[in-house]
Amino acid sequence: MSPNECSGRTLAFLGDAVWSLYVREFLIRSGQGKGSRLQKMSISYVSAKAQAHIYEVLHEEGFFTEEEEEYYRRGRNGNAGAVPNHTDVQTYRMSTGFEAILGALRLCGKDERIAEIWEETGRLLEV
Repeated sequence: MSPNECSGRTLAFLGDAVWSLYVREFLIRSGQGKGSRLQKMSISYVSAKAQAHIYEVLHEEGFFTEEEEEYYRRGRNGNAGAVPNHTDVQTYRMSTGFEAILGALRLCGKDERIAEIWEETGRLLEV
């Protein structure tokens, strides 16, 4: 299936799972703990605030391709439904856009590009 056949929300749905898997593998491989500790630590990467920050910094640096930016806009502008109480609409939409990039890359089989995004994230967030 092509990313162009999917809505922005669908791309974000997949991107959320892709990002969560990267985070969980990283935390486990780096011996960061067990159970509830792992869950708490993962929030620094998977929260809407963290994802919006990652996108914002990388966007300002010109890191994303124009195609990736289009996927971002599709995710950001999609019907988000209910926004979680603990985040504002703008942050939530930015994080949804970021997840849409990841979902589109996954559908295109561009796992190396996802890994590049992950590597850049390491310098932006501290565990």
